[in-house]
Amino acid sequence: MFLVRLWLIGLCLVPVCQAADTELAGLLQQLQLPPGFRISVFADQLPTARSMALGDDGVVYLGTREGSVYALQDSDHDGVAEQRYRLAQNLYMPNGVAYKNNSLYVAEVHRIIRFDAIQQHLSDPPTAKVVYDQFPSEKHHGWKYLRFGPDGKLYTAVGAPCNICEPSQAVFATLVRLNSDGSQFEILANGIRNSVGFDWQPNTGALFFHDNGRDYLGNDLPPEELNQWHFKGEHFGFPYCHAGTIADPEIKNGLRCEQTSAPVWKYQAHIAPLGMRFYTGKQFPNTYHHQLLVAQHGSWNRDQPQGYQIALVRFSNGKPESEERFISGWLTASGEAWGRPVDILQLPDGSLLISDDKRGAIYRVEYRP
Repeated sequence: MFLVRLWLIGLCLVPVCQAADTELAGLLQQLQLPPGFRISVFADQLPTARSMALGDDGVVYLGTREGSVYALQDSDHDGVAEQRYRLAQNLYMPNGVAYKNNSLYVAEVHRIIRFDAIQQHLSDPPTAKVVYDQFPSEKHHGWKYLRFGPDGKLYTAVGAPCNICEPSQAVFATLVRLNSDGSQFEILANGIRNSVGFDWQPNTGALFFHDNGRDYLGNDLPPEELNQWHFKGEHFGFPYCHAGTIADPEIKNGLRCEQTSAPVWKYQAHIAPLGMRFYTGKQFPNTYHHQLLVAQHGSWNRDQPQGYQIALVRFSNGKPESEERFISGWLTASGEAWGRPVDILQLPDGSLLISDDKRGAIYRVEYRP
């Protein structure tokens, strides 16, 4: 992979196009993409930008960790969101957002709320209605990812309230789903320390999800996990077993590794895989079709940082078989990171949006050979 820098007056032919923030435009020049791809700023000045959802007419909804929820609109289709609305503020870490039938669903730590008829009220958002309010309120790993599944139900995860512990409530360290009105809440799987990203595989409909492994087992243990959910009640190991084979040295009485489900793919330790999307658009080359793009947020519990990139996990016969870099450069050669990718969203034209909570920005990636 290499980075091409070529500018013509009045025409952008490079991976990096003009940003609203001059400094950010310069930083984007450091990113490395495959030939034919370019990256630009879709929106910036969005503190702790996290998960995204696509509404009608191209409206992009954004959750954050600092309490606000935004709507962003690129009305003239030039790749920049010239309109932005703050729909809510002072919420409890509203990381997750999901959209369906003109309603915006927002996952706070302790509850899911809903804004109805949102598209008609971007500038004057309605009062939120509570959908479900029985989640624990613990902040540690409390931020939630939120998606509608192919079955029309809301899916989210409840993280463990610790680095390593036996959770005090059955709902901790789980993958869950419920109806859009808050009814029929059910726990689908256990033993999931902290999942902040999942997606359904095209054609098969299989649910794949990330799990961020425990800290303080050294620089290279345990591997981060890509898992596939198979049946209700499935257990993925936490806190007894990590990555399918590593028995925890502190929590010794419990399930053995052979009693738990192993990951279908292992990432490097501590890279914190978050948002993920199977690419289904037609803009990228065919080699990207139905392949998995992964936002690796980046390590903190490691002497030499790693991650801080968008990875591509290639699938064959429905299973992951290799991993490669797609976009890198948020981590500099000196080990300093100026950005941390969080979530990935595919737009109707086949381009991608990537959120960055460290820089408070959303980038747009397109393919123009």
